[in-house]
Amino acid sequence: MTYQPTSQPISEPTDGPTPYDELNRLLVELTGTTREILGDNFAGAYLQGSFALGDADLQSDCDFLIPVHRPILADQEAALRALHDEIPTREGFWTQHLEGSYPLLGELRTLDGLGRDWLYIDHGWRRMQWSTHCNTEVVRWTLREYGVTLSGPDPRELVEVVPAEALRERMRGDIPRLLTGLATWISIEMAWGQRYAVTTLCRMLYTLETGRVCSKKEALVWAADALDPRWSALCLRTMEGRALGFDPEDAAEPGAVAETIALAEYATAIARR
Repeated sequence: MTYQPTSQPISEPTDGPTPYDELNRLLVELTGTTREILGDNFAGAYLQGSFALGDADLQSDCDFLIPVHRPILADQEAALRALHDEIPTREGFWTQHLEGSYPLLGELRTLDGLGRDWLYIDHGWRRMQWSTHCNTEVVRWTLREYGVTLSGPDPRELVEVVPAEALRERMRGDIPRLLTGLATWISIEMAWGQRYAVTTLCRMLYTLETGRVCSKKEALVWAADALDPRWSALCLRTMEGRALGFDPEDAAEPGAVAETIALAEYATAIARR
């Protein structure tokens, strides 16, 4: 089918899955329109990420997964691309902050599906990609344990248990590569990038320690208390600075950059023990 943008206002849900009415209306439309596009290939629609783990706010992406039973057909892909190309052109806030994938259900179910590309829309983008971005142990764990169902069966019916050791092993590999990976798309010389690096390192260390996944705020609070005390002030400043949001002109303080690099070295040493 082809996608035709709606010209009618979407009625406001009486009890939405998020605290934001605009986002709730958008999610109703996203779920309904993708169901129309995919037909019987539609397996469900779910929130993962911050809106599943808690502590989501206006600095969060809205991370979704819409699994499919069978590989997406060419006409379905074209219609999904048209949908996600059109949504960010609308007025509003949350139209700019959707991010998610359309995983094949058989690949989502177990870790055997790691490494497969899924149709994916990046935060703030209009052009979809085939990407492994959401195809991770962390996303599977979050969906199974805390996923918010917009439509479809309980996510525990779709995803098998993700062992704690699988999450820890992922962190052992990801922590030493974090700053190098970030440098391909954001600089820690920028205040937002520096805060993102600290937050991500804290989340990774939390998962390495506990075998679980937590929200950004929870990770920073945990790290301020659980890590070596020399990192407490950095973690608390990072949490306080989150409300400042993304400003490409806002440079990180040189001292904060040096601390962030040192924290990455500290985390790497822990990961390699």
